Amino acid sequence: MKLFGRRGRKEGAEQKVRPSLADAVDLYRAGHYAEAEAAARAVASFRSWPREEAPQALSIAAMATGAQGRHAEAADAYDALLPVFGRIFGAEHPQTLRLRSNRAQVLAVLSRHTECEAECTALARAAARGRGRGMRLIAMAAQNGLIYALNGQGRHLEAETLAREALAGHRGPDRFILGLRLGLARSLNGQARHEEALAEAQRADGLHRNLPEDQRRPEVGAVELAMATSLRGLGRGTEARTWAAAAYDGCLVVFGQDHYRTTEARALLDRILDGA
Repeated sequence: MKLFGRRGRKEGAEQKVRPSLADAVDLYRAGHYAEAEAAARAVASFRSWPREEAPQALSIAAMATGAQGRHAEAADAYDALLPVFGRIFGAEHPQTLRLRSNRAQVLAVLSRHTECEAECTALARAAARGRGRGMRLIAMAAQNGLIYALNGQGRHLEAETLAREALAGHRGPDRFILGLRLGLARSLNGQARHEEALAEAQRADGLHRNLPEDQRRPEVGAVELAMATSLRGLGRGTEARTWAAAAYDGCLVVFGQDHYRTTEARALLDRILDGA
């Protein structure tokens, strides 16, 4: 690219209006998911970026799409991006593994639990072969995804065992500890061990309140759902209704009505109100 000469002024103007991948990431972290999606797609359509920028931008767009509740659309986007990431970065590069991890989370919320289980197991093995903090984060995300998938298949005792092992080996507090505690609470509720589940949900609540805002936001409603489910199982319907309503209201504001967690909260609230 010429920096000086007759084209310099035109390219300088172009530089000023060029969309920013960092801006898209910042919008996503701030919870402005529709704006993040738009910004990421603008980056992907900008022709002057290096070849890796467009797929990275589209991966952010896919994350933002899922955060708005368009989970099937996000899964399709990840499926299309996987071979592209493999060609550009390599099959076991952290960028590719991170994309696969994000895809696995979407598979879980689409109730494709056996696929999620297989992918998270493969991701954990791939991350174990790598080094660095990025690989550790991928391995921890795979653990959380696997626990969710096992719970989704009704294999609650296996999920409990895995969650307890992971908690024993991980030091927080952070989002991964929060996810593990929520996964453990879900597994205990699945076994009708509601008192123990409530204790885990309360621990998760305390942790959630002390996390930075950008780490709390993706888990909006999750703690409240765990609390409501545990309290309902203990026959404490009034308290359960309060927590379920808080889960629904929070998810509706942050994610919208089509998000899986909003739907889950609404269904739980309806069951509580119906006395079912």
